[in-house]
Amino acid sequence: MNNEQLSYPIGRFSPPTRIDTAIINTWIATIEEAPQRYEQAVAGMTDTQLDTPYRADGWTVRQVVHHVADSHMNSYIRFHWALTEPNPTIKAYDEKSWAALSYQEKVPVSVSLQLLENLHKRWAILLRALSPEELEKTFVHPETGKINVLKEVIGLYAWHSEHHLHHILRLKERMGW
Repeated sequence: MNNEQLSYPIGRFSPPTRIDTAIINTWIATIEEAPQRYEQAVAGMTDTQLDTPYRADGWTVRQVVHHVADSHMNSYIRFHWALTEPNPTIKAYDEKSWAALSYQEKVPVSVSLQLLENLHKRWAILLRALSPEELEKTFVHPETGKINVLKEVIGLYAWHSEHHLHHILRLKERMGW
């Protein structure tokens, strides 16, 4: 596998030109099911396996699980900002620096998995409750200046859930775990 395939095992996110209710519901189901899929993916892994990077110069499985929790917490909060403020500029964070924080090595992956389970339950309830008008609400990313529409962001985080899950699954395949 080349570096692009290792980095993007399911490809890069590309939103459809038309986003309808069926697509949104599929994305919400992906988000809702993600915590269980991560739990299954790391079940029985040893600390050595959890501390194995999914590619050269990539994050370890442990860092991936913690990153997904960190990233999805930030996204959940961004949804709230977009729903309560007109086109807010969100707070960005340095995901690589967060993943490199030394305390993360001491946090069992089960803690982030439990966090994801509860966060995704709450997030799915929020997402299913959004009206068509709320799905059109937006926020601005300060680093890119891009205006993000909530209905598309749902797809991005469904993709993000699968993207990192497949980092783990492909590593397990390659290593024969």
